[in-house]
Amino acid sequence: MSEPTPEQQQDLSQVLEDRREKLERIRAAGIEPFPHEFSGREDIAEVRAAHQGLAAGAETDSRHRVAGRIVARRGHGRACFLDLRDGSGQIQLHAREDVLGQEAYELLVDLDLGDIVGAEGTAMATRRGGELSLAIDHWRLLAKSLRPPPDKFHGLEDTETRFRRRELDLIANEESRRTFRLRARTITEIRRRLDEQGYVEVETPVLQPLYGGALARPFTTHHNALDRDFYLRIATELYLKRLVVGGIDRVYELGKDFRNEGVSHKHNPEFTMLEWYEAYADYEKTAHDLEMLVADVAERVLGTTKVSRGETEIDFAPPWRRITLREAILERAGIDIAEHPTREALAQAMGTEPDPKEGWGKLVDGLLSREVEPGLIQPTFILDYPTELSPFAKAHRSTEGVVERWEAFAGGVEIANSFTELNDPDEQRRRFEQQAAEVARGDEEAQPFDEAFVEALEQGMPPTGGVGLGIDRLVMMFTGSQSLREVLLFPAMRS
Repeated sequence: MSEPTPEQQQDLSQVLEDRREKLERIRAAGIEPFPHEFSGREDIAEVRAAHQGLAAGAETDSRHRVAGRIVARRGHGRACFLDLRDGSGQIQLHAREDVLGQEAYELLVDLDLGDIVGAEGTAMATRRGGELSLAIDHWRLLAKSLRPPPDKFHGLEDTETRFRRRELDLIANEESRRTFRLRARTITEIRRRLDEQGYVEVETPVLQPLYGGALARPFTTHHNALDRDFYLRIATELYLKRLVVGGIDRVYELGKDFRNEGVSHKHNPEFTMLEWYEAYADYEKTAHDLEMLVADVAERVLGTTKVSRGETEIDFAPPWRRITLREAILERAGIDIAEHPTREALAQAMGTEPDPKEGWGKLVDGLLSREVEPGLIQPTFILDYPTELSPFAKAHRSTEGVVERWEAFAGGVEIANSFTELNDPDEQRRRFEQQAAEVARGDEEAQPFDEAFVEALEQGMPPTGGVGLGIDRLVMMFTGSQSLREVLLFPAMRS
């Protein structure tokens, strides 16, 4: 984050001093600068909608009560205009000394940009330009701003400042406000679609006695009263499948997961995931359901299935391309992984000396990440993964050595993951034992043995398809953002 120059620091100090002095003058005048409420206000967007198309110069008897932040001021003498912004929009206030009275008018004119006020008046349209305005006859200070707006000093253009001090970014940038409104609408539409299809939304533990459901390192914490360690969940998968065992045939959870991994343009240690599970379905159905959900949500939120990301247009309209992992790596890297079935053989074909902690599956995953993923710009399903990379997926019904799993990619980024879920408890136990061997090798991301989950499967779980969809990454695609930090209100940052 850039530091202010000495000149900026001196200017800022003077501004802070001036605003403090103004605060004291307001209090000395008997005005409370931080009152408790301002009831009965309307959203500015509602006021604008009520008078859409008002002719230039027109005046009305329609009274409105609004509140927001002063973002601009024009005029002098005995009349002025102020731009007022709330969370829904912006409107112009027309203030006149002969209407407000000299004392109230002078106090209003003396306010600073950034101050929050409430105002009442009648709707009108200016003669010049036809700008919708409120001719105010009453106003009230609601919060004195003791710091200048972010665009006046060094806080607006510095990227790291925008992420560390998101409140300043939101004050200054309409594009940021639009991004997070779009994010909220995306989540609302996803929930609507799943609810309409009969899915039950649930909440499972964030603090878990044993982490699982993904290949990742967890965050560890300690519970003092129980005197035991817990883990922040890395996925909701195992708990949700236990609910399928319990008879909730369609279930989903939308919430936070946590993984103790690096920070990048597509990674944050805290992120929002949607997972859903449907009994009697497989990964073919989940692929169809995902592409339909994403296309439907895009249409409702954006009005189109096409989004621009940089100079590239991405079209989420189904059907999406489907290609096996083996075919994708052969196409992009020129290596047929089926012809190199051992760690040593694959490493030799890659021309690398692998880390001793990396097994054959990790090498395959590395090829996918480096050679294939960056080129998957249009929505694509990569199908049929090695068994050792997918400890919870069912063996492929016709191809040896792989499981029924897909990952969905767009814009060169993975956005979703799905299995035909493994429901054979004996095979699941064997997979856990295989993962234990990876732990012994030194793989810190391998899946620990979860006996409670195996016992749940022993009760009987129907054939099931499950999906994990990264909400942050989907919103990143919808907004055309190049970094996850653009769509997280408060991303993790280095010191």
